[in-house]
Amino acid sequence: MEMPVRMSSGFNLPRYLSMQPLFQEMESAELERLSQGCTLNRLARGDMVFRFGEPCDAFHVAVTGQVKLFVLSPAGAEKVIEIVSPGHSFAEALMFTDRPYILNAQALTDSLVLSIGKAAVVTEIESDPRFALRMLAGISRRLHGLVHDVEAYALHSGLQRVIGYLLREHSVEDCASGEVITVSLPVSKATIASRLSLTPEYFSRVLHELEAAGLVRIDKRDVHIQDVQRLASYQPG
Repeated sequence: MEMPVRMSSGFNLPRYLSMQPLFQEMESAELERLSQGCTLNRLARGDMVFRFGEPCDAFHVAVTGQVKLFVLSPAGAEKVIEIVSPGHSFAEALMFTDRPYILNAQALTDSLVLSIGKAAVVTEIESDPRFALRMLAGISRRLHGLVHDVEAYALHSGLQRVIGYLLREHSVEDCASGEVITVSLPVSKATIASRLSLTPEYFSRVLHELEAAGLVRIDKRDVHIQDVQRLASYQPG
């Protein structure tokens, strides 16, 4: 269940807003004004940020924790669209459609989520067009990411998707041959599999294949990559 957090509890909302790329060029008075249209909610694991069909009158920022964006098929099957990490915003574009939410958002862990009301955002856009441009840039980055995902699903095998996920934050060029790195899976394997449009069973099978090939070592949620360059170039025999 959502629990509003008292702003007097030590959370400096204007300062937090000033550190976000979307708001970092705003003046102190603008940040103070924008903060008046914000609410900060504490969510337990499994709590909903919003549900499909609810009025979309705000966009949101994950302050701490992880938030899952997903849709449900008519049969009840879940497809994860995105896993939102701390400091990242979501539902910006939906807020401007004047339509209800078209997906669901749920806390994957205990989380703090900041909701920024549409009325406050519109006021700032009207007073400073640069704010609108920054919002458009953020929305464009998300669109680019979604297009990249569609391309990966269409052109890459399941094995390539898993390897790409494991190496998503590591440049092969920056890693020395034989360098060992550790990737901690932030959420359950089933959630990551859905995000990659794979079944949980296939995702686990690929991890075990990579482990059998000596490319990774799995320790619960930690995946120890034995050689980044070998993993990136791996082709099954």
